[in-house]
Amino acid sequence: MQYLKNPSTDAHYNMAFDEYCLQQLSSDAPLFCLWQNAPAVIVGQNQNVYTEVNLPYLRQHGIQLARRVTGGGAVYHDLQNLNFTFVSPLHDLDTDVSCLLDHIVQALQQLGVPATFSGRNDILVEEHKVGGTAKRVWHDRLMVHGTLMYDVDIPTLTEVLSTPQSKLTAKGIASVRSRVGNLRQWLPQCPNVQSFYHLLHKQLAGTDAELVLDVHQLHAINQLAVEKFATWQWNYGLSPLGTFTKQQHFACGTIEVRLCVEKGILTDIRFGGDFLGNYSPTPLIAALTGTRFEHDALLAVLRQQPVNRFFDQLTNDQFLQFILS
Repeated sequence: MQYLKNPSTDAHYNMAFDEYCLQQLSSDAPLFCLWQNAPAVIVGQNQNVYTEVNLPYLRQHGIQLARRVTGGGAVYHDLQNLNFTFVSPLHDLDTDVSCLLDHIVQALQQLGVPATFSGRNDILVEEHKVGGTAKRVWHDRLMVHGTLMYDVDIPTLTEVLSTPQSKLTAKGIASVRSRVGNLRQWLPQCPNVQSFYHLLHKQLAGTDAELVLDVHQLHAINQLAVEKFATWQWNYGLSPLGTFTKQQHFACGTIEVRLCVEKGILTDIRFGGDFLGNYSPTPLIAALTGTRFEHDALLAVLRQQPVNRFFDQLTNDQFLQFILS
């Protein structure tokens, strides 16, 4: 199968690369690309990042957040994860998707891995999930992409995808850890992810040649990354309405807060509890309403309305940790 090379490990660029290949490259036959991301959480196009992703953990550890153009759930990537993308002419959707995924499963089997495809979008080895897939149709073109966990950092994976509302938390962290698996244990011939890349690439490419993108195409991909996939509007602003209720005890007493966030904007906030303060929080509510629900934007508001005016001895940092955690 003809292939593309993408050496980037930037998640925003790589999301743009996938969309560009789907929408701008025309070919009579399928083509594929194997690629990697530096540590990043990739959410499905329709997901709410505030309920599915541990955003404070991402901020503290410098982990990227990116939104892809396909559906499905949030996934964690690091440099011990190998991703694949297929782009193909569309003839019959179910048949085409199945054929493309068969390429991955059969390639893994040729490497000695007893892989199967199961459920909606899981790649399994002996009941362990080692990868997931998603798809998107664009006119007469089809893209199927997915993940293959070679030796992914499972503790970090569980941290970044663990929130009170997330699917991971609902299933239980312990059960999720026991269900996922890394391919490294089934690949004794691959001492590192680079050797896995080369062997898998050889299985998929066969004797076919590389499709090389020219400088203008690469510039268009970079522009798409900057103008769409790296923007706050795309990664946060597409989040549907989410409502959160939090409660915590501080020196001022117990604070209860109800937050409504839609398309990344704090649309409503209400306080309750037995907390003490010098002023009613009404001015704070008015100032916060309509603000982007992210650290720096909220902090800018708090510099004008310090929270210790409304909650005795509470600092701005404590308040932000409370509502963003």
